[in-house]
Amino acid sequence: MMSSRDEAKLVSQIRREMRELVLGRQDPEEFFCRSVSVLGHQGAQEQLLDLIEPLVFEHAEVHTRLITIFLDYFATQAHSPVKKIEEEELELALALSLQEMRGSEWVASQPPSHAQPHDGSYAQQAAGGVRVSQREVLSHGNKASVMCDTDLAGDGRVSRESTKQRADTQSGSLCEAGPCSCSDEGVRVDLNSNISDNPKSSRRRRQRKKNQLAMTQSPSSPRPALLWFRRDLRLIDNPALIGSLEVGGPVIPVFLWSPDEEEGPGVTVAMGGASKYWLHHALLCLNQSLEKLGSHLVTVKVERSSLESLQSLAAETGASTVLATALYEPWLNQRDELVFSSLERQGIKCQLYHSYCLRHPSSVSTEGVGLRGIGSVSHFMSCCQRSPDSGLGTPLDAPSCLPVPTTWPQGCALSQLGLARMPHRKDGTVVDWAANIRSSWDFSEDGAQARLDAFFQDGIYRYEKESCRADAPNTSSLSPYLHYGQISPRWLLWQSRSARCRPPKFQRKLAWRDLAYWQLSLFPDLPWESLRPPYKALRWSSEHTHLKAWQRGRTGYPLVDASMRQLWLTGWMNNYMRHVVASFLIAYLHLPWQEGYRWFQDTLVDADVAIDAMMWQNGGMCGLDHWNFVMHPVSAALTCDPCGAFVRRWCPELADLPDELIHKPWQCPTSLLRRAGVVLGGNYPERIVTDLEERRAQSLQDVAAVRKRFGEYVDRRSGCDLVPLPDRLVKEALGVGMGDLVHSGGRFLLPVITRLEFKHQTHDPDSDARANPYSAVLRGYVSRKRDETVAFLNERDFTASVMNESAQRRDRQERDQRALEGLPRPPAPRGRGRRTPSKDTFSTVPGGVLVPHG
Repeated sequence: MMSSRDEAKLVSQIRREMRELVLGRQDPEEFFCRSVSVLGHQGAQEQLLDLIEPLVFEHAEVHTRLITIFLDYFATQAHSPVKKIEEEELELALALSLQEMRGSEWVASQPPSHAQPHDGSYAQQAAGGVRVSQREVLSHGNKASVMCDTDLAGDGRVSRESTKQRADTQSGSLCEAGPCSCSDEGVRVDLNSNISDNPKSSRRRRQRKKNQLAMTQSPSSPRPALLWFRRDLRLIDNPALIGSLEVGGPVIPVFLWSPDEEEGPGVTVAMGGASKYWLHHALLCLNQSLEKLGSHLVTVKVERSSLESLQSLAAETGASTVLATALYEPWLNQRDELVFSSLERQGIKCQLYHSYCLRHPSSVSTEGVGLRGIGSVSHFMSCCQRSPDSGLGTPLDAPSCLPVPTTWPQGCALSQLGLARMPHRKDGTVVDWAANIRSSWDFSEDGAQARLDAFFQDGIYRYEKESCRADAPNTSSLSPYLHYGQISPRWLLWQSRSARCRPPKFQRKLAWRDLAYWQLSLFPDLPWESLRPPYKALRWSSEHTHLKAWQRGRTGYPLVDASMRQLWLTGWMNNYMRHVVASFLIAYLHLPWQEGYRWFQDTLVDADVAIDAMMWQNGGMCGLDHWNFVMHPVSAALTCDPCGAFVRRWCPELADLPDELIHKPWQCPTSLLRRAGVVLGGNYPERIVTDLEERRAQSLQDVAAVRKRFGEYVDRRSGCDLVPLPDRLVKEALGVGMGDLVHSGGRFLLPVITRLEFKHQTHDPDSDARANPYSAVLRGYVSRKRDETVAFLNERDFTASVMNESAQRRDRQERDQRALEGLPRPPAPRGRGRRTPSKDTFSTVPGGVLVPHG
């Protein structure tokens, strides 16, 4: 037995929690969960209603919400007296009692309801304006009485016959002629006289009573809200989820799958095979998370349009609100505007929340910054800093519980969406192409947090200078979780700011992501059409075999092949390797950037239209920004895979080659290849192109030719390319003056960032492209941090040399001084003096590691 002192402590703690609730620091769900935790199950059932009774006078809405949660929770318990009442009779009688009381001040003060009446629960009736007396004891057994108090005066008894008669005559409208007249005694609903003694009623009778209840439900009871999940498959920092709780009624999480709407115009390949497979498992994990809150996800396969599906769901559930997070692809943005405007006209409230990017693309303006340097992340960040809207805010915690409806809408099984469909061979066996993807990733929200925690413990300390490494986990690998919203960019930014190591480069990645969506909002055709008009006429190769070799990792260049095989098997590669394979496809194979974009969209689990399109446009020399670098497939290996560990993992046929030759097996002696088990043209392919320098020079000459042919798109003063501006940027530029804009042919053109090697080649097209002083091809490098052993030995060698030279200098000075003074010279050291010994142990690197030069 609990002592009176302990009980007083518990009650005092509940009152402190109630104070937090009244001040708005807690929501009713959190307060209820804390109360059950403090008082225990039995104690909460016996005491909580009395403890919250003072709230009814000044916080009626909070009180009714707590009554709703209380009844919904304890009605599901086997030992609860509410469970022992004939639930259908109770709900029907309560509904008609509310109908009698519709003329009250409390009910009349509620906002009007526009959705069709729907099936409600006893708890929903309580939230709609009925306050159950805390001291009225519900009798056990089949007979019970419930006292319903309202602020309205009235007295009446409702029997089953009168209930059925009123329900049949009203046909769903409550008191159409006006408020009902009632007396001053309150309303008492007695169910004793007409409760059936037969516990086994027919299915038809039960369905008829349910329909009657649906037609007579109070318009002031809370109605469900549809929470439309799209690319926000998480519970933590989900503003739409928190907004659905603020509506006050049951929440119905739904996911609509419409591949036609997702795809959009042109050749966007918005949802490739790997991305769909990730989405399938992400939805499974989201459903598991919702089940822990007592809810679940309703998946719907859209037959015609998302608008019709939402209308059907609203009619089926009686939902009065639809909530979702915004999507920024232009075609999806237009779809959402049509859907939400149509639902608003039908009386369904719609709320759209911003959370997919740190900045809403429409909130970023170039006013005060100008257009010079547009397309670069530094220019974009300057525009964001000038914006008055910070766009950040504080991340939101996940809710502790989720109110659920009495009846759920009809959905479909997740497998029917066809997101993880596997092909079949002729013999009927399944081709499980995603086995490696499944084993490489944890698709859940917890998996995203685990990846982030692991990165903060190790990789973040090397990210600033070593994120290019392919053979070390120096990147976060969070891009697929960000794409499907299993972790929010705001949460990621806050976590990175609170980490012990805060590399600016990591935080800039989120700015790059926002920049991509800003560009896509300005140029809706970004995924398929070059932004720089001259480059649309570039002479691209039509060698289909080269494209297939690149896609399958059979180019004969180990670094490129290892990257493409990693992409195919796991659906991912780090950012540096994406640059390597993109440069090889465009600069050396002369294949159009659209082919690379489409392949990435189909094979990446983080396939993102905006980011991939911006990257491939810039790499394809036709985006807003010219990246002033080209990755050489051999030289880049020195930077990202100096010892060949990455190549050995994904190209195991080359595993036995030495470090010095693993990235260029064509230079290996035949005997060495034979000992390593490598057969060029057999188990490993021959190079599909051999003279990389010649093909690179040809690429420069092609660019110079199209720039000369379309001279109207080249600025004569600066030599930069000119890009037609969209109307939005023109308005921003005209507001502060023309600046660098060029008006030509009724259009405004803007000079954009252009590679120096392109300007030089255009100025002197007959010169040897291989001698271009502004060559953008990067040469590989090995930083001192990359190999601590080499760095230590080099430092020791340098220190020993300096010390030896200093000692010899002092000896010479001493001998010269003694000679001037006429003193005898000291004996000379044996042997010839030299800077370093011929067999200096510090010059030998253990383990066969090469000492870098320069």
